[in-house]
Amino acid sequence: MLRYLPFLLIIGLTVFAFIDCLNTPEEEVKHLPKVVWVIIILLFSIVGPVVWLFAGKKRAPAGSGPGGRRGQWVAPDDNPEFLNRLREEQDRKQQDRDEDKGGS
Repeated sequence: MLRYLPFLLIIGLTVFAFIDCLNTPEEEVKHLPKVVWVIIILLFSIVGPVVWLFAGKKRAPAGSGPGGRRGQWVAPDDNPEFLNRLREEQDRKQQDRDEDKGGS
């Protein structure tokens, strides 16, 4: 079983790089057209996927925050819009409670 592991890792790497290449927008592909990258990935089983992962795609820096890419998901506790809505909702509830106490 262990002798199949290198073969499975190569297949997995190739499949991952192939799907990553297909899902990458054309404007983020570097050096060559996307079609050429797909051919390189499929023809050169070890070298092609490794070259794609290191040189074929524009990558965001590891520490890029929420402003780095448009449409990137932000956790609720880091999202200022969500926190403002939460504060407004709490203020409204507090006002409603205060009005109920004052009116009785």
